[in-house]
Amino acid sequence: MGALQSLPDEFEYRDLSEKTGFSFEQIGILHKRFKQLSHNEDTLRRDDLNTIPDLSCNPIRTQIIEAFFDKRNFHQNGEGTVQEISFEEFLVVMSHFRPPALDMTEEQREIIRREKLRFLFNMHDTDNDGTITLEEYRHVVEELLSRSGALGKETAKGIADAAMLEVASISMGHMEPDEFYEGITFEHFLKILKDIEIETRMNIRFLNMDTTNLCK
Repeated sequence: MGALQSLPDEFEYRDLSEKTGFSFEQIGILHKRFKQLSHNEDTLRRDDLNTIPDLSCNPIRTQIIEAFFDKRNFHQNGEGTVQEISFEEFLVVMSHFRPPALDMTEEQREIIRREKLRFLFNMHDTDNDGTITLEEYRHVVEELLSRSGALGKETAKGIADAAMLEVASISMGHMEPDEFYEGITFEHFLKILKDIEIETRMNIRFLNMDTTNLCK
């Protein structure tokens, strides 16, 4: 994707709107924020996101930032990561946080739901092997729990391991004592979160940009 050199023109607006679902007005707001973060450059780097105050205390800050540079999230079936992103790539990643439109069909809502869940899955499948392993899951849970200050690292590790066993029982059903659980596949991930209304809960505020309000 090529970097937009300045404010997008009408043709570029239309193309970006079709790809992301954002209105022209929303694209303009996000472009202004992109330029602020990139110090008026045409591409955004990890260091630019690392300076956001609201993100500095987030326990999964690393996963959130990496999601913006993960080719799997660019709607191009890519793999690996990049060092910098254009405004278009930034906008495509931001579109994962848009709630579904009120006039969407059930089929369209289901497509949006799967895309959001795939995005979340990719955040935790850090080695891109198609599963969230115990080690990856443990790392996320440990970070979430230990950053609170109420629990030590070892206690957090024990809770993470117990949680993974619970996930295994939901995903696989009864397991024999000598059976090894390799990790959460995307289909297991869908099953675990089947009763969670992720479509309207996934929004992003650390950019001082509430996408719930953006999409009204």
